[in-house]
Amino acid sequence: MTTRLRELFMTSRWLHQFAGALAVMALIGVPASSTALAAKAKPSTEAGKLIQKKENALTAPLRPMGGIDTEAKHALVLEADTGQVLLDKGSEERIPPASMSKVMTAYMVFDYLKQGRAKLDDELPVSENAWRTQGSKMFVPLGSRIKIDDLLRGMIIQSGNDACIVLAEGLAGSTGAFVEQMNQKAKEIGLKDSHFANVDGLPDPDHYMTARDLATLALRTIQDFPDFYHYYGEKEFRFHTVAANYKEIDINQGNRNPLLYKDLGADGLKTGHTDEAGYSLLGSAKRGDRRVIVVLSGLPSMKARAQESERLIDWAFREFNNYQLFAKGDKVEDAEVWLGSEAKVPLTVDNNLIVTIPRKARRDMKVSVSYDKPVPAPLKKGQPVGKVVVTVPDMPPAEATLVAGADVDRMGALGRVAMAAAHLIWSRLH
Repeated sequence: MTTRLRELFMTSRWLHQFAGALAVMALIGVPASSTALAAKAKPSTEAGKLIQKKENALTAPLRPMGGIDTEAKHALVLEADTGQVLLDKGSEERIPPASMSKVMTAYMVFDYLKQGRAKLDDELPVSENAWRTQGSKMFVPLGSRIKIDDLLRGMIIQSGNDACIVLAEGLAGSTGAFVEQMNQKAKEIGLKDSHFANVDGLPDPDHYMTARDLATLALRTIQDFPDFYHYYGEKEFRFHTVAANYKEIDINQGNRNPLLYKDLGADGLKTGHTDEAGYSLLGSAKRGDRRVIVVLSGLPSMKARAQESERLIDWAFREFNNYQLFAKGDKVEDAEVWLGSEAKVPLTVDNNLIVTIPRKARRDMKVSVSYDKPVPAPLKKGQPVGKVVVTVPDMPPAEATLVAGADVDRMGALGRVAMAAAHLIWSRLH
């Protein structure tokens, strides 16, 4: 008799958990999962080292957190690593993004470069259309040819509308064709309610985004183009070239992002302003292993934009923290197996389980584990069997899937008969 069968005959622990009907189920091979109850685990402590989560889903809080508000008409503050929204004010309402939409224009240029369809030292011609454009400018001279590297700095640092048009015409043939590519790419990267009518963000009723989409765009830019993201953190750009008439041009302009000039850990992204949109900002700051994204729109002045963005970034880092409860592959517990070749199977998490919560709420954090007990065999390693749920008051639950940590074959026919016989013996003795 095998060790597993001796265990079945000698122990009454399993038999005490099930009614006599389970003996019949054992003989015919019906799993007993419908009789299971949810299991609970003790809260875990954080693992210390945070692991960045590369996902784009943003998780909204159940209600405003931290007792903070903003004078911005629309706002979103989120923890980049977990996608946890910390402040939400009209984030799904359409807004005129103004020059913040140049982050999408830059995203497209970065994509051209990453795919090898263009190079940073490629020179693009300056058309009369680009030269005559209105609004903020890089001051590209008519008839000249400018490197993509310089045009990117002119667009991102100086917010040059002329640089946007030179890039669009040079890469796609026309601004119209480039805008079509922008709208297609926006859908591909998860922007839910955005539409672009131009490449520079000038007012147009068909040109709109949401604060939530702007945050998603910032995350995708940081994640998809780490080699090009440095442009957003540069504080100034000196543009030197020679015009078609041999006139030398030498212009130095500073970055319009006020966050870069403060001790905040800021490294991007873009400001915006039109009469309709007010003063806006899409910003990012990184401190240690954490990154916070802030989106503000509809502020009354440059001063208000600078003060509000700084205040909200400091608040997010001060009041909240990330806690890693489990890393991918960590064992949560051992589960009993019904009619398996092994009595137990380890249950592991399929992904990192990291939560962003108020620092003061850590004591109120609860971790529960739920799955049907016992787990019916056969089992394949990686097979989902349940979930781990983390709850904190006033926060949406965070979850990770529990999976089998090993293969477990189903018990053979002899074993199932032995199981039923053991139950009958036990029931006679008791």
